[in-house]
Amino acid sequence: MSLPKRARKTVAAPKQELSFLSGMSESEEGSNEEEDWKPEKKPAKRVTKTVVKKTAAKPKAPTAAKPRKAPAKTKPSSAAKKSESTQDNEVTKSEPSSEKEVNKPIKKEMTKSPTMQKTNPKLFQVKAERRSVGIDDFPSTSRPEMGVNVKNEFAPKMEKEEEPSDDFTFGGPPVKKLKTSADPAGKVVKYKAKSSNADDCDMNWNIVEVLSDRTNIEPWVCSNLIKLFQDENTIPFIARYRKELINNLDADALREVQQAMTDLRSVAKKAHNLVEKLKKEGKLNASLHTAMLNCRTADELEHVYTPYKTGSKGTKAQRARQLGLEDAAKALIETPQQLNLYKYIKQNTEGLATLQDVETGVQHILADMIAKDKDTLEHIRNLCKQNFVTLNSTLAKSTGKDKEGNAKDVDKFHLYHNFTCNINRVQHHQILAINRGENLKVLTVKVSVPDRVKDAFSRWCVNERWRPKQFARPELMKILHNSVEDAYKRLIYPLLCREFRSKLTSDAEKESIMMFGRNLRQLLLANPVRGRTILGVDPGYKHGCKLAVISPTNQILHTDVVYLHSGPGRGMAEAEKIRKLLQNFNCQTVAIGNGTACRETERYFADLIQRKFFAPLNVVYCITNEAGASIYSVSPEAAKEMPDLDPNLRSAGNIASRM
Repeated sequence: MSLPKRARKTVAAPKQELSFLSGMSESEEGSNEEEDWKPEKKPAKRVTKTVVKKTAAKPKAPTAAKPRKAPAKTKPSSAAKKSESTQDNEVTKSEPSSEKEVNKPIKKEMTKSPTMQKTNPKLFQVKAERRSVGIDDFPSTSRPEMGVNVKNEFAPKMEKEEEPSDDFTFGGPPVKKLKTSADPAGKVVKYKAKSSNADDCDMNWNIVEVLSDRTNIEPWVCSNLIKLFQDENTIPFIARYRKELINNLDADALREVQQAMTDLRSVAKKAHNLVEKLKKEGKLNASLHTAMLNCRTADELEHVYTPYKTGSKGTKAQRARQLGLEDAAKALIETPQQLNLYKYIKQNTEGLATLQDVETGVQHILADMIAKDKDTLEHIRNLCKQNFVTLNSTLAKSTGKDKEGNAKDVDKFHLYHNFTCNINRVQHHQILAINRGENLKVLTVKVSVPDRVKDAFSRWCVNERWRPKQFARPELMKILHNSVEDAYKRLIYPLLCREFRSKLTSDAEKESIMMFGRNLRQLLLANPVRGRTILGVDPGYKHGCKLAVISPTNQILHTDVVYLHSGPGRGMAEAEKIRKLLQNFNCQTVAIGNGTACRETERYFADLIQRKFFAPLNVVYCITNEAGASIYSVSPEAAKEMPDLDPNLRSAGNIASRM
């Protein structure tokens, strides 16, 4: 009979489907076989109850009479599919009671056959143990089915964030913002000025914009600084207590802004004074007034005002205007088709006798208009920034005539006999050296602007800024071209050279002052020698070496003069005097000035120390900078500090106190 064989196959089939049984250790399997199985009533009852309720529509299991109707690979009927779908829905709706609940896909397979509980009791024992121990203690390779709520520790957590509750307890202090110049707090804060005085810079430019452009600082910071300085706030007060208004600028930046603001206001004040002066003299017109109010630097103001100074002959444009050619110059730009230059010819008038004289006068007026136009000057400055403008210095021709007198000066500036450098990269000390050579008439200095700047400027003027509004005849366009070239060569280029030289000199002088301050700070903040009695030596030849012994509290204990370099016979006698002086005051430190006879004095003390002449004292020496000691020795401050000493001995005391 084949019936028992088929029944055994159907019973053994679920055992192969349980993948978690293969992961059990051999010790666990042995213990399960040896123990007598006693089914737990509660879990078994719950499982069978669920199966009975939800699988009521299932067909009955195959019996012995009809074994052929239940093969292992037969398709389930429609009623079975319906029952399984209802079971899946029930499993999806039911939530696990705890994180250690039995895996749902395994439970689904366990409830498929009601005879499995009786035929394979070992399976339910393992399942009961998994309930008691926890599902995480046993490895599982089963894949969760769709619709089953299975917890995965690798899945992202979808937990709700807890809303912060109101806490009225006092916490720690807030973290302070970093006060760094690299990343300052950039929040815009406006400052309301206390004083009601209006700004006195009534010009055609905005002082805030110009100040921001010159100092590379935000406009809102410049606006606040103008108001703060207007309210007479000092730089230390602003730097310490108004940081939120100035974007954490340091004191040096504040001084730079203050200096730039002072320069702009001085230019504005001078411009208004010159306008009033020209108005009284009757020389002021609308174009001149506009040009004066457009000036931003003292050089620009001087460039505009120079032709109208009292006693000057006047410029070529001014003389042409006096001849009545200004209307012709304006007509060349506004209405060139209606312009007739022949009607301006006057045979008996100088400057109007011929057509060539009239064209020259119109050209001078146009050149003056171009050179004083605000947009034109701004455009030429931008072109210079975009190109390679250089500073050149050469040996002056006049130095060859007087070789004996200027030989030393020529050698001093040998580095700048043929010097060329970009104005944006030239060093500050080079600028100062070139200026000194130029003042001594040893060097000739020149600013070189590339020809492409001139060509681009001429094209821009003719085709855009000063282009005639109507069709102009070729002879009129020729006058316009000549006016642009004349304006650049005679008026604009010299103005650019003066501006470049003035800015380079001003920056170099500021940097020299800053460098002097940094060097002086290093000297003043040098670590002093504490708790020692010091012997100060001011070296000299003819007048001897001045000595001064000071106490640890900077009190002068003794002064003397020794002649160490006057002759070979007095060396040992003076050395004996120095040894007694050091032993009397227990002095072991010597400060030697770095002036005249410094090296000879250093060798003298080094030889005595090497021979242990001052034993048992362990004497050491140090070279000290004595710059300014001689000037200080005759100053009123030195007389107050050391009233009973000779100025020569004061210098030795000052050298000792510097150590």
